[in-house]
Amino acid sequence: MQQTDIQWSSEDKQVALAAIKKAYNQEVEKLIKTIRENASAVSKLDEVWQLHDYLSAKRHELDGRYDERESFLMFTLSQLIKDGLLDMSEIAQLDAAKKAKVRVLSRM
Repeated sequence: MQQTDIQWSSEDKQVALAAIKKAYNQEVEKLIKTIRENASAVSKLDEVWQLHDYLSAKRHELDGRYDERESFLMFTLSQLIKDGLLDMSEIAQLDAAKKAKVRVLSRM
């Protein structure tokens, strides 16, 4: 099954988007916690710029990781699983063929 051949029913799309949103929210909460811990330790200007650079990199990473376009859903889900940000159980309601494809892609 090629990516262009994948048809997303509204139910499958809702499952996928809900899982992506959950992973995103969890990652954002973790990022905020990290920022709070690091910001409280900032005492020099160089440390401010280091925090800025870290935030810029994280923003770029988050923007790229959570692509919700239909043509990228399969890749987004599989990468989130591969990165440990999502579990297969969170997409258990997906069509069997889509779950199989996500499982295979997440192992690559």
